[in-house]
Amino acid sequence: MNLPSTLGELKSSQNYQPRSIKTELRENLIHNIQNGVSSFPEIQGFDDTVIPDLERAILSGHNMLLLGLRGQAKTRIARLLVNLLDEYMPVLEDSELMDDPMQPMSSQGHRIVEEQGDEAKIEWIHRSERFVEKLATPDVSIADLIGDVDPIKAANLKLPYSDERVIHFGLVPRAHRSIFVLNELPDLQARIQVALFNILQEGDIQIRGFKLRMPLDIQFIFTANPEDYTNRGSIVTPLKDRIESQILTHYPKTLDVAKAITRQESRISDDRKKRIQVPELLEDFIELMAFKARESEYVDENSGVSARMSISAMENLISTAERRMLKNSETKTIARITDFWGVIPSITGKLELVYEGEQNGPYEVALSIIEAAIQELFLMHFKNPDQTSEKEESPYADIKAFFENGGKVNLINDSENKTYKKELEKVNGLSALVKVANFSKEEMLTAMELVLHGLSTFNVIEREIIDDEIQFSDPLSGIFGDD
Repeated sequence: MNLPSTLGELKSSQNYQPRSIKTELRENLIHNIQNGVSSFPEIQGFDDTVIPDLERAILSGHNMLLLGLRGQAKTRIARLLVNLLDEYMPVLEDSELMDDPMQPMSSQGHRIVEEQGDEAKIEWIHRSERFVEKLATPDVSIADLIGDVDPIKAANLKLPYSDERVIHFGLVPRAHRSIFVLNELPDLQARIQVALFNILQEGDIQIRGFKLRMPLDIQFIFTANPEDYTNRGSIVTPLKDRIESQILTHYPKTLDVAKAITRQESRISDDRKKRIQVPELLEDFIELMAFKARESEYVDENSGVSARMSISAMENLISTAERRMLKNSETKTIARITDFWGVIPSITGKLELVYEGEQNGPYEVALSIIEAAIQELFLMHFKNPDQTSEKEESPYADIKAFFENGGKVNLINDSENKTYKKELEKVNGLSALVKVANFSKEEMLTAMELVLHGLSTFNVIEREIIDDEIQFSDPLSGIFGDD
């Protein structure tokens, strides 16, 4: 790419005009909208809610606060804003603060242009380098964000502390002409938040009592959880007042959107996908677990349940099936509901429990969520056994008779594919029931297992978990004993 290398060449090229970063974002967004190009292609489920708000904020030239529970793609959105910047941007070579060659801001930039004129060297910065991200933690200091006087520099240059040249600039000034993202804003100490007031309003920074007029050109993006969640901190009111647009994010509202996110974000190689198949029925199951967790009385609703739970669950489901396949020296397999016992570690670490949940323990809470998701998934495809009238024959009559006559099904977690299939197919009426529901060939065994788990949630049959085995039997068999 042949780009101007000096200030003189840049002036004569007539292809570059100085503009603020907010104007740059605005004009590139306008181009995308007019040409039908998505500015946030990796974001699922926000097309009619969050993204229109984002676009309005950009068109208005606003700094933004993305407010939402954990795992709602706030940081992902902030990082994608980089794609709305020009691919390359000119800066003065040796400029500490990425000065615009045509309109330098710092004293260093002015000095370079005054001394070298049109011969001043310029370099081109890729848009990926125009992004600064900082996680707000209680130990973040003014020096980290704004800067501090460097006494060694002052001594070496023999300059007073009031001279700009002795300042070691922090992250914010170094983000000049860039996007600056501050994650988890409420965690930042109030006195540090106060230091951002003038930067947002006037572009002023103050270091050790020396006020510097620096027209910083920065697009600020802040992220935070809702203020009513937490004993940590809050956003001080004057700072919130200076952030022009507050945009609320949310969790996926439908199973299809949730599945699309999990498919997109799961780290599963193509080779593993070929050898280990996950029926769509189980994809629905994973997302229903997240939906049920957000509704659970044991989970703190103000904390939320991150979309990362579904992603981790999918990865663990694949690994559980893969481990079983390797132990049985098989080359291919299909994930099962029994494999979900290997998914529990993906659930327990993602839940913020209320007092009752802590009393039950994370493992029991995870089991209750799985149970609720199984029942919901079952009712999406099969009739509620409690709603069968006395006049009509229950679609589960043959299955129930099988167990009443002493039949049992033992599903061992690591059993071979043929053993697993044999156990399910021996239940009278089970295969016929699933065929009526029009499942694909690949989903048949999964659907058959779902029926057994689903009926157990309605106490039509008994389910008992014994170590690495799940046993289905008649509910009364334990009362009267075995034959």
